Amino acid sequence: MFRFAYPYMLYFLILLPILAVWFHYIRLRRQKKLAEFGDLSLIEQLTPDVSQKKPVWKFYLFLAALAFLILGLARPQMGAKLQEVKRKGIEIMIALDVSNSMNAMDIQPSRIERAKQVLSKLIDRLEDDKIELVVFAGDAYIQVPITADYVSAKMFLSHINTNIVPTQGTAIQKALEMAAASFTPSDLQKVIVVITDGEDHEGDPVSFAQQLHEEKGILIYTIGMGTPEGSPIPVNPLNPYDFKKDREGNTIISKLDEETLVKMAAVGGGEYIPGNNAQAGINNLFDKLKKINRKEYEAKIYSDYNDQFMYFFVMALLLLLVEIIIMERKSQRWSNFKLFEFTLNSFNQKAGGRE
Repeated sequence: MFRFAYPYMLYFLILLPILAVWFHYIRLRRQKKLAEFGDLSLIEQLTPDVSQKKPVWKFYLFLAALAFLILGLARPQMGAKLQEVKRKGIEIMIALDVSNSMNAMDIQPSRIERAKQVLSKLIDRLEDDKIELVVFAGDAYIQVPITADYVSAKMFLSHINTNIVPTQGTAIQKALEMAAASFTPSDLQKVIVVITDGEDHEGDPVSFAQQLHEEKGILIYTIGMGTPEGSPIPVNPLNPYDFKKDREGNTIISKLDEETLVKMAAVGGGEYIPGNNAQAGINNLFDKLKKINRKEYEAKIYSDYNDQFMYFFVMALLLLLVEIIIMERKSQRWSNFKLFEFTLNSFNQKAGGRE
């Protein structure tokens, strides 16, 4: 199991493209100023020891060293030992809607990104509960099997988007079916948390939620992502004004179906929580989950982690040494050594001798 002990350090990686843009901007300005004095090709002939490529190589070696240094400071670790521990908790199945309508931006930055933020905050606050992540659109798929390893769950969560499922649509009932079938046969309390905009066009999620609660005692909570007023659905990330249209060419407005989500939670023994305010919503949900009776179970987790940062620091040091060794100016010693010219002359001399 791989993780970063200080993942917030990875934000410093944004410095790399900024430095690259700044470097090329400075080089471009320098060339423009040189062009004001005369022809660039003539200036290059007058300064034969000035290399145009070496400064670029040196800069990118420095940039690579900086990247390894930042990764090392984030303290990468590898799980070394899997240990069985006893915990006291519940089983939580999280069903996350990844249909195209979740790309709507009536809540910022988008419904899907806000949903991931809510989930991330929830996972951060859990302690001894088991969780599983199911993603759904026109069909449902297990993204993270039931586990007590929250680090793994957050790692998979970061890669979720609306393109990870082959079948589009919004089938909440299929998500409920998948989640219910994935619970372990233990006597732990079972909870399903559905995060969606509620625009279901298949099945009867309300009746099925009632059935799960009455027959299996499963508690169902719903989190609504979006607004009742709705928003267009972007279809092209490169063009923010390109929206999904119907057959008549009219822009489709995706609206939050709170009524369905409220009914599901009511018959499922849970509660509906608006997702527009991520912090308030997650506090409300966590308070509800905290009141549920928890039972003891055994779980396997990584208990020991070995630090791997030294390899990144060594790589950064080696790259810096190479960057220092490379001189910005052309070396006279190597410029006089013309390997290909020497090889060609030798070949010509041998050919002439044979004649």
